[in-house]
Amino acid sequence: MAGPNLIVLYVENAAASAAFYARLTGASPVAGSENFIAFPFSGVMLGLWARHKAIPAAGEGGAQSEIGFMVKTATEIEAIYAQWQAEGLTIAQPLTAMDFGPTFVALDPDGHRIRVCLFDN
Repeated sequence: MAGPNLIVLYVENAAASAAFYARLTGASPVAGSENFIAFPFSGVMLGLWARHKAIPAAGEGGAQSEIGFMVKTATEIEAIYAQWQAEGLTIAQPLTAMDFGPTFVALDPDGHRIRVCLFDN
């Protein structure tokens, strides 16, 4: 059996969320319908599923977990932070030095947390 290869976010409007993630990542959807759209996401698929069409029913709220973008340098984090601020993304946590390094958290249109941090490898 293969390991996990799909992350699904329950969203209010699949098309609007797909436009957000396409702009954010520069990726194009590889599968989809009116209520479910999937993107390739660094070896994993990111699925955006309209909350009102999910079976079984999905809970409310988007801040219960995070999607992480791990980058190699603090300079990359600072550049992404400046870019996302300029694009008007909601910033839930400003650029902050934490015990694991510099990080910040932005929100998607449904309030899902998107963290950018260092990948120390």
